[in-house]
Amino acid sequence: MRILFTGGSGKAGRHVIPVLLAQGHRVLNVDLAPLDLPGVDNRIADITDAGQMFDVMASYAGFDELDPGTGMPRFDAVVHFAAVPRILLKSDNECFRVNTLGTYNVIDAAVKFGLRKIIFASSETTYGVCFADGTRKPDYLPMDEGHPTEPEDSYAMSKVVNEVTARAFQRRSGADIYGLRINNVIEPHEYARDFPAYVANPGLRRRNIFAYIDARDLGQMVGRCLQTDGLGYQIFNVANDDHSVDRSTADLITEYYADVPVRSEMGPRETFYSNAKAKRLLGFAPQHDWRTELAKA
Repeated sequence: MRILFTGGSGKAGRHVIPVLLAQGHRVLNVDLAPLDLPGVDNRIADITDAGQMFDVMASYAGFDELDPGTGMPRFDAVVHFAAVPRILLKSDNECFRVNTLGTYNVIDAAVKFGLRKIIFASSETTYGVCFADGTRKPDYLPMDEGHPTEPEDSYAMSKVVNEVTARAFQRRSGADIYGLRINNVIEPHEYARDFPAYVANPGLRRRNIFAYIDARDLGQMVGRCLQTDGLGYQIFNVANDDHSVDRSTADLITEYYADVPVRSEMGPRETFYSNAKAKRLLGFAPQHDWRTELAKA
């Protein structure tokens, strides 16, 4: 497929794009900073500028596309990851503005150019646990996509708004638009750097519901979304299969979630951030667990 990827220079995107290239896709990266990766051209553009998004949506993905002389190729799909990535980076209102207006502009341009597959990054923060003021627990375990979204910060609010925006565009266009509620993204080098501390102090992972997603497995998830058609509007949790700490499910429940209902039997290391829907509908199968990766370091 020929893919327009926004935010490919960021923490997640720079690992997802190589996975897509390995699957045979052509990727044009749209970001405020270029991605230095062979085989990927870049457009420096601002997602909050509708004109720029309409322009890049009808863009060559490299000089080689001029050679056939058959006109501008069309994109087959958009993967939208560009955003202010969390709170406490910019002012709250600027975070909200960039993320909501940017997502509107990207999806609007994609739909008006007739694209039938749009994948966008939502977030674990939509559930209200990650950036809560104080301690907030899930309403039930494991947390699936039906869990209430109750944000209280500008970043999480922007992601909930983006989900509503995407659903509205899907209802009008009939395109496939899939939102990914991505858990804490872990790059390969972060296992050796960070996980020993998580083993020593599991409470460090409470705000992430003790979950994580390997950046390369996120790439697999995006690939599965690109390959799976006909689901309309969908939201998917994205996480690896296991907890990010060296404690059993039962121990974590006893210490952190004793008063939280457990709706189904859970395995001894099974993530509280359920990825069952992605497995069932997309065939998602994470490959990189932290124990194996830490052992390699």
